[in-house]
Amino acid sequence: MIRIGVLGYGNLGRGVECAIKQNDDMELVAVFTRRDPSTVKILTDSAKVCSVNDIEAYKDKIDVLILCGGSATDLPKQTPEYAKIFNVIDSFDTHAKIPEHFANVDKSAKDSGHIALISVGWDPGMFSLNRVYANSILSDGSDYTFWGRGVSQGHSDAIRRIEGVADARQYTCPVESAVEAVRRGEQPELTTRQKHTRECYVVAKEGADLARIEKEIKEMPNYFADYDTTVTFISQEELDKNHKGIPHGGMVIRSGRTGWNLENKHIIEYSLKLDSNPEFTTSVLVAYARAAMRMHSEGMTGCKTVLDVPPAYLSRLSGEELRAHML
Repeated sequence: MIRIGVLGYGNLGRGVECAIKQNDDMELVAVFTRRDPSTVKILTDSAKVCSVNDIEAYKDKIDVLILCGGSATDLPKQTPEYAKIFNVIDSFDTHAKIPEHFANVDKSAKDSGHIALISVGWDPGMFSLNRVYANSILSDGSDYTFWGRGVSQGHSDAIRRIEGVADARQYTCPVESAVEAVRRGEQPELTTRQKHTRECYVVAKEGADLARIEKEIKEMPNYFADYDTTVTFISQEELDKNHKGIPHGGMVIRSGRTGWNLENKHIIEYSLKLDSNPEFTTSVLVAYARAAMRMHSEGMTGCKTVLDVPPAYLSRLSGEELRAHML
């Protein structure tokens, strides 16, 4: 049995717990929280809820610690810190800062003799793998990544921080005409605005200036200013009824050509349609926790990404079973 610890019990922490239930070679040992442990109720009767201050006492009781914090402030500190004590895995998703995060975690994990897997999920993660596979196979071509239709939790939070906003959900939506042009092999050069739109559903506080809120959303730099954005004001009841889930998804497409004169077109496409973004993300984390344990048992140390992990290490099946049934 692979003994798993979880740091943090929000959407990701609960998702890890559910994923472990579906994997009979794993057990949840403990959930660590910054909150009062007595206020955190989990679903696994056999696991303990502990204060993060007591985490070092579990050094020899946990094989892999899955970190479920946020990429903005939690993981840059937590992953290198806890790689000194455990084999760790995180879902760090700030693409531009991955090289810096990798270097920090790599030093910590190598110094302590542990293995750390970072940026595990679907993007970065499964989409990253498919970009590398497709790019390697079709060397003459163009890569396209489309996200959605799905809820962006970070963008939704940005709207909720605007004065006069009580609640909000924001959906990222691919522009269908752009997707179809890519699928036809046209290899268009697409701007940010041409690839995605943003749909915002906003609950305003009583008496709030709706025109000002809409203007602030549409002009918000780094979030909405570069996109065609629609803002729809709705009631809290409608938001709770129609927008309570966290669906997401998207697709990675490689459009390329082969032949002596590049006369033949090819399209490679990998797509996801997810009812629950966090539950799918954590299912990926749990599979890679299995890989981390196997890699560590073979003596590997330091930081790794999904690009460094052999696919066979993710599966519960033996090499013989994989060759017989999956190959």
